[in-house]
Amino acid sequence: MADDRAKIIEEQMKAVKERMKDIKHKIVVMSGKGGVGKTTVTVNLAMALAKRGKEVGILDADIHGPNIPKMLGAEDMMPEIGDGKIRPVSVPPRIKLMSMAFLLSSKDAAVIWRGPVKMGAIRQFLADVEWGKLDYLIVDLPPGTGDEPLSIAQLIQEIDGAIIVTTPQDVALLDSRKAVTFANTLQMPVIGIIENMSGFICPKCRERTDIFKVGGGKRAALDMGVPFLGSIPIEKGVVESSDNGVPVVLDEQSEAGRVFEEIAAKVEEAVGIK
Repeated sequence: MADDRAKIIEEQMKAVKERMKDIKHKIVVMSGKGGVGKTTVTVNLAMALAKRGKEVGILDADIHGPNIPKMLGAEDMMPEIGDGKIRPVSVPPRIKLMSMAFLLSSKDAAVIWRGPVKMGAIRQFLADVEWGKLDYLIVDLPPGTGDEPLSIAQLIQEIDGAIIVTTPQDVALLDSRKAVTFANTLQMPVIGIIENMSGFICPKCRERTDIFKVGGGKRAALDMGVPFLGSIPIEKGVVESSDNGVPVVLDEQSEAGRVFEEIAAKVEEAVGIK
């Protein structure tokens, strides 16, 4: 039994390596703690890159909280599964998406798995999903520096880097520094830190109020010697767009959307456009 399992894992590892050959850039989006808007950043960064004409894949590796299908209006879609292969869901204009959410029996179903089972699921996602040729594969990791981030880092060869999302609060900044240390320990480049929820913009008067402080993300980036990618303000439209399945980066009047566009340009510059 143990030999059979080892053989399966070996075959999956070979398949992962083969799949990754057709993907130019691999990026992970992570955070030291939950609730900082990591998934919102993933979705809008992917859409911003797609708007720039890039073919983008999103792997929703947050197995316990797979929310990306809802944020992209793809909740009712299903990947094609056949011959042991999975074809990801296509989201206009140029996004391919795979998420645990597509495989759950209902929207309310809870994934109650121990670490080894989760690792197997991630290996299978990477080995069996036919991504095709992509400019970018963006992996939305669960919060923290545990099993799932470690598995992704070990499975995907030549990761271009990690984007770390934080908020201005001291607790979030402390955890973001741990995420930087995690990436450095695994010799994974850090593309940069993004400060989310950086000031509230009133929808009527457009005045900005720094509810959760401001500038901590930039200071953390300077202290840790990594790039700072930008500050995303709190806007009413960000929440509404996520709930409606339309990323805010598609709203040309949104300040947050404008910042996501700027961040996408910086990411392309950081990884080297090919």
